[in-house]
Amino acid sequence: MIINAQRTYRILISGGGTGGHIYPAIAIANAWKEKHPASEILFVGALGKMEMQKVPEAGYKIKGLPVAGLQRSLSLENLKFPFKLLKSLTQASQIIKDFKPDAVVGVGGYASGPVLYAAQRKGIPTLVQEQNSYAGLTNKILAKKAKKICVAYPDMDRFFPTDRIAYTGNPVRKDILDLSGKRENAFTHFGLDPAKKTLLVLGGSLGARTLNHAVLKDMQILEEEGYQVLWQCGKFYFQEMKSKLSDSGLKSIYLNEFIREMDLAYAAADVIVSRAGALSVSELSLVGKPVIFIPSPNVAEDHQTKNAMAYVSHDAALLLKDSEAVGALEQEVTKLMKDSSLASLLGKNIKNLAKPNAANAIVEEVEQLIV
Repeated sequence: MIINAQRTYRILISGGGTGGHIYPAIAIANAWKEKHPASEILFVGALGKMEMQKVPEAGYKIKGLPVAGLQRSLSLENLKFPFKLLKSLTQASQIIKDFKPDAVVGVGGYASGPVLYAAQRKGIPTLVQEQNSYAGLTNKILAKKAKKICVAYPDMDRFFPTDRIAYTGNPVRKDILDLSGKRENAFTHFGLDPAKKTLLVLGGSLGARTLNHAVLKDMQILEEEGYQVLWQCGKFYFQEMKSKLSDSGLKSIYLNEFIREMDLAYAAADVIVSRAGALSVSELSLVGKPVIFIPSPNVAEDHQTKNAMAYVSHDAALLLKDSEAVGALEQEVTKLMKDSSLASLLGKNIKNLAKPNAANAIVEEVEQLIV
């Protein structure tokens, strides 16, 4: 495509619900704006979901739809589902009529369905961005009429037409693309001991119960082995973990409710323990450190296990089941801390799976849709 930076392209981006959908969407918008600064970008999300806050914070306009998902348990909310869906379809059609987008990008989440469906009915080119290694039901349906499907894992032709797949990877924050020279700053920032190997434990912003209890059980022996732990326990667990850590008297466990300076945390780490959400996996592939994935069992279609296995099958990470993590974490960590050849192999292989230019690659695919 011949780039016309002065043309006012109109791009609509829809989806959200979790950071794993929202942050890639914002990264795509930023990459488009960088290349086409005269463009107009509009987001459409679900009312009450985190995109309604995060997208305006990133500097973009957003409209909300009343759409919501079906509850897995019997719930009166499920009776409202068809009415919310119908209203969302009507509103999505009106938004598209008013905004007149050149292309529509769907990143997954409740709002993607009505918006892309409405766009496809009007003949507007659509692109689906699937973050996980196991495609969600909504994306599988939308992909049937999408012009392009951007994926983050190989072998996604199990779910999508091969001729419309682009293996772009997931967009991630720019500050982790180059960690060189940040390790010394990281030790200073977190107050870590440069002489000790560092275990980084990440359970997400809200926290992961299993990961926290696994660290609690093994933190004394980890300290006795001479390791230090940089631990993000999450909002829901911080006060409980803080109290228990204080009672333990341990000195090499560095507890945080949330870590904002993730580039420094990654730079300090020798071994990383993490859930296997799509965004986390994509970030960790760029970091290139040995990783132990403990997938959450509480997600749709067990997609975190599938995300992790896509890396484990390439000797690019280790996997520890959630049901086995409490009691087995220390053994897996120690194995990687002491076996430098295994740690090096995993770090090298996970780095080989990285897609550092994902946002720009997706922008190029969107450009191809606009004639």
